[in-house]
Amino acid sequence: MKAGTTDRYLSFKNIDCEGNSKKLIQLLRRHIDDPEKSNAFWEQFKTKLALVGKPEKNGGRCLDELFLIHTYINNFYEIFETYEDNEALELLERIERECC
Repeated sequence: MKAGTTDRYLSFKNIDCEGNSKKLIQLLRRHIDDPEKSNAFWEQFKTKLALVGKPEKNGGRCLDELFLIHTYINNFYEIFETYEDNEALELLERIERECC
């Protein structure tokens, strides 16, 4: 392991998985809220985003941003690579390394 990196298997201390996940969703929204960049998948994904933190509207199941990122990580990589969004790609890689 490189010096200065966090081993997620030993400790999640000082890793802001929740904050980083929320930030990544904001970066994603820059793309999927643009009708020129969105598609049927991302439109359906927005309905899942609307359920985050609302278990009463999701059959008692509480979704969060990190769960959605982890579940659809390949789709995230694809859209960020397509639009050459390096900021989002770097954050996605960090989340995958530290939190997934």
